[in-house]
Amino acid sequence: MQEDKHKGFIDKSEQVVRRGETEDDLIMNFSLRPGLLKDFIGQRSAVDSLNIALRASEKRKEPLEHLLFSGPPGLGKTSLAYIIAREKGAKITATSGPAIERAGDLIGILTNLSEGDILFIDEIHRLSKVVEEFIYPAMESFQIDFLVDKGPYAKTIKFNLKRFTLIGATTRAGLLSAPLRDRFGMFLHLEFYSPGELEMIVRRSAGLLSIPIDDGGAAGIALCSRGTPRVANRLLRRVRDWVEVKSDGRITREAAAAALAVHGIDEKGLDRIDRRMLEVIYSSYKGGPVGIEALASSLNEESDTIEDIIEPYLLNIGFLRRTPRGRELTEKAYEYIGKRSESQKELF
Repeated sequence: MQEDKHKGFIDKSEQVVRRGETEDDLIMNFSLRPGLLKDFIGQRSAVDSLNIALRASEKRKEPLEHLLFSGPPGLGKTSLAYIIAREKGAKITATSGPAIERAGDLIGILTNLSEGDILFIDEIHRLSKVVEEFIYPAMESFQIDFLVDKGPYAKTIKFNLKRFTLIGATTRAGLLSAPLRDRFGMFLHLEFYSPGELEMIVRRSAGLLSIPIDDGGAAGIALCSRGTPRVANRLLRRVRDWVEVKSDGRITREAAAAALAVHGIDEKGLDRIDRRMLEVIYSSYKGGPVGIEALASSLNEESDTIEDIIEPYLLNIGFLRRTPRGRELTEKAYEYIGKRSESQKELF
């Protein structure tokens, strides 16, 4: 556990805004996902592009082009993949980059796809180099070459595949190799959601879960949801637990604030590890710049966790900036933690 200057020790099990999804979370989130593109809230640019591509592919009676989604976790990449499958009336096979360890694993998946089926690969940037190169001809010409035996007895067997659509999702688009990225016909980046969009999502989810909630309660949860629908739905369930035990079961703004405070989440959606990160950059590195490895060591966190989970939201709300020399606090961050930057100190 880690120490928070104001709250004692940080129990990572309390980090409801960033912890990994349990099986119950996955089942619940799946039940809350919109089924059709017209029901999807937010991401208007991506949704409009998808709508046009879907209608065009239907007119031509062709599978959809290979598609790549990028953006931070929880913004709807997986939901959109399942919506596309439903809109196309196609079967979807879902896997992830780390799960495909060998080329043989991919052969089994690809050869079982029918015409128009969808293969969804989450965290596609984590495919091994061997598997990635193996998938190139499958994407381009719907063929795969499999090497049998070795040495003088080696021979290549060519498999012809049915025309399928590969949908990739990544939180680290910069780690994708250029050859893989160039083989996707569409590239859509998902942005953080606005508070108004998240409020609509909270009200929709509350209705599906039969949770009494007023406008203030929905707005309060939305403001703390880090611009992310997955976090919004998770916080909604935690607030529901609190009001059922501590209140009358109805979610109001006051009840939402009290429930989230129990988990160390403030009105900006920052939790204890976020505040700890800001404090460490200020106290240990004089506000920065600081390299990611040094910061990860100070926080006792993996650098990937900082880059994928913690940092994007702090960058989005203007508390952090990335420079060639490392991460550093902004004036907004100094104001939030109640400190002065070096430039401010020189003025007083």
